[in-house]
Amino acid sequence: MRYALSRYFRAKITENRPIHKEHNLLTLHPFTSIHEPMPGQFYMVGVEGDYDPLLKRPFGLLRRTDGGFQILYRIRGRGTALLRNMGEGTVVDVLGPLGNSYPTPEEDQTPVVVAGGIGIASLFPLIEHLAGRCHVLYGARNCHELFLMEELRTLSKELLISTDDGSQGERGPIVGLLHGLLSRQTSPKAKPVLYACGPRPMLKAVREAVRQGGITAYVSMEENMACGIGACLGCVVKTVNGHKRVCKEGPVFPIEEIVW
Repeated sequence: MRYALSRYFRAKITENRPIHKEHNLLTLHPFTSIHEPMPGQFYMVGVEGDYDPLLKRPFGLLRRTDGGFQILYRIRGRGTALLRNMGEGTVVDVLGPLGNSYPTPEEDQTPVVVAGGIGIASLFPLIEHLAGRCHVLYGARNCHELFLMEELRTLSKELLISTDDGSQGERGPIVGLLHGLLSRQTSPKAKPVLYACGPRPMLKAVREAVRQGGITAYVSMEENMACGIGACLGCVVKTVNGHKRVCKEGPVFPIEEIVW
């Protein structure tokens, strides 16, 4: 509990901008200094004095800003619907950064990032940290649900896009492009290491792709969370080593540990 309390702070909303009918970009400015977040970590965000809904909601770090940080979130429930309506100047309670982070690749490894939909929010800090090194594969339902495209073109070594409806990039699941990329990474010097976040069916398909090539891969799991510190056991996932808490032992796991 001492660990959790040391990561509690209050922050002011400086922007809460719609970027799609179902997605907003939230910018928070803490009133005090905070622990420096690592790519893959997350925050639990609530509203000061508001107990409906009672529990905070988890949101992955998108990127640091001058004096604060940003979160990209999808409106998909009562909590995020309330958050969408919070204006500039609103004070929120925040706990974080929480969880573990994506392991940094070795200098001789080739980082490959696979993002599905809002999963890009979790992976973007890693892409930014490894600017110019990552092969980025990004899939979504349509072109309107592809975010941060200008930044990704600048930061990526290679950017490959797919959409379910073919409105941008290749038509079909992003895993099809992954198979093509991995077939090009056949040199012993390539040493690909993969990072993925997105819908569970996509992650399962990614698991099969890397299994065939014996490739090291990490996945960020998205589960409903209540406390964010491992106390309530509300976000457990089944692994080959038993059930583990996404908020505490994760959210990042070696992909072969997850029982799909």
